[in-house]
Amino acid sequence: MKITETKIKDLVIIEPKVFEDDRGYFMESFKQGWFEENFPHIKFIQENESKSNYGVLRGLHFQKPPFEQTKLVRVIQGEVLDVAVDLRKNSPTYGQHESIILSSDNKKQFLVPRGFAHGFIVLSESAIFSYKVDNPYAPDHDSGILWNDSNLNIDWLLQQDDIKLSKKDMLLNNFYNSNEE
Repeated sequence: MKITETKIKDLVIIEPKVFEDDRGYFMESFKQGWFEENFPHIKFIQENESKSNYGVLRGLHFQKPPFEQTKLVRVIQGEVLDVAVDLRKNSPTYGQHESIILSSDNKKQFLVPRGFAHGFIVLSESAIFSYKVDNPYAPDHDSGILWNDSNLNIDWLLQQDDIKLSKKDMLLNNFYNSNEE
């Protein structure tokens, strides 16, 4: 597996080796030993999967301490724009975001550490999205940032009329109100 650093410290792209031939492909999407060797401080406890249709935007979500989550995300089918926002107040990249196209074609994975908000939007007809987490879901610590917060200036690649949000995500606060302790 290949690790590529982004402009934001600790936020990395992981690319598995893909073996393709006329029958299809094979890849190791996760290997515990390799992961422990490269990220010894992260221990995943759960894997989740969602299916969403074109234009569905999920996020920007995070959990407040002590239930922050590291996520290892990937797309099994389709294509999404995946976004992570740095919420670490002592970070030189506080308030900055990184976005990446994840797809069933490119097989890339995005490692989003604790201290980040995370979200994605479906660019294909539909997408199956998979992610591992290192901390359980804690509803009382659940929070998020409004997807179109002008403080973040995220380009979601779709027109606003094409974006579909849950009622919960429509009511999220802006960056500065969401990230207060």
